[in-house]
Amino acid sequence: MSIGIDKIGFATSKYVLNMSDLAEARGAEPEKFSIGLMLDALSITPISEDIVTLATSAAQEILTEQDKLDIDMVIVATESGIDQSKAASVYVHSLLGIQPFARSFEMKEACYAATAALNYAKLHVATKPDSKVLVIASDIAKYGIGSAGESTQGAGAVAMLVSSNPRILSFNDDNVAQTRDVMDFWRPNYSTTPFVNGIYSTKQYLDSLKTTWTEYQKRNDTDLKEFAAVCLHLPFPKLALKGLNKLMTKELPEENKAQLLANFERSIVYSRKVGNIYTGSLYLGLLSLLENSETLKAGDKIGLFSYGSGAVSEMFSATLVDGYRKMLNPSRLSELDERQPLSVADYEKLFYEEALLDENGTNTFANYKTGNFRLTGIEQHQRIYTKNDN
Repeated sequence: MSIGIDKIGFATSKYVLNMSDLAEARGAEPEKFSIGLMLDALSITPISEDIVTLATSAAQEILTEQDKLDIDMVIVATESGIDQSKAASVYVHSLLGIQPFARSFEMKEACYAATAALNYAKLHVATKPDSKVLVIASDIAKYGIGSAGESTQGAGAVAMLVSSNPRILSFNDDNVAQTRDVMDFWRPNYSTTPFVNGIYSTKQYLDSLKTTWTEYQKRNDTDLKEFAAVCLHLPFPKLALKGLNKLMTKELPEENKAQLLANFERSIVYSRKVGNIYTGSLYLGLLSLLENSETLKAGDKIGLFSYGSGAVSEMFSATLVDGYRKMLNPSRLSELDERQPLSVADYEKLFYEEALLDENGTNTFANYKTGNFRLTGIEQHQRIYTKNDN
């Protein structure tokens, strides 16, 4: 029995900050971002958009009423949690109207958690082949104004429906994971923004990739010639490109290198316009590859490298199935171009607005543009969500 991704959806904010404008405001050359990071724009969220609204919008894009009856598990992977106790998946389950007898929970390990969620989903479907699991990676990457990480912000959610006999890709049972206790990126409970050791973090990413890939090769007796494409975690595309170049040894034939590099370019099309979405970054890269590559075909094997600071990494693969293109959205690029551009001043005001609650723990938020769902406010410390009429 094959198990994998049957449907995949994506949602991001309705506002965008162009990197050229940010470069000008920060006194930097535009090429520092467009070439140095391989980023052109960042999705920016207002206070009325959060991981729940993004996750629900991404899932609504792909789910039918029958799916909502068949789903018996909802997993949200995030490092932008909104509550220390209540899982974001419970809100998502309610807003989508999924049948009540479904297990819902949240997973966390920096940018890696969605990969763990997919593994859990695969194991569940293996024991209950008629079930479906909704896995959503939803995050908002925030850093301080003028900080080193400001140019690698972003926001978005990737929703994946895991089932038997999937219509996009099937997972191969070849996963190799690695854990190492490092302090390259972390956010204590008392901080609204993370602490980052940038150079150290990039070194950990690249070394984890190298060592995990070496172990993956050894355990699965394989090499890069077997892959039509490799998707990597995308904190920013240039780092992933460095990683891919490290994997492509001198022994790899030039035609294989050319194919891998061409498909890498297709895998970063969306991330260049959205930025870093933490847990969803790898899977936004996968979606971008599938919707923008003209050379992929059924039967092609795709390698995936997941990395979450702290740190956990994993290498695994999936195989495309017949008819997978029918399950994709060919108009996604044009939809991204419909976002409202922000000036740097508007971005700073919008992105760093805080929920100032009154003595009763209540506040109503401005009517900013959002996706299909909106965080309208907080009443007596309870988050209030509504569905937009659009």
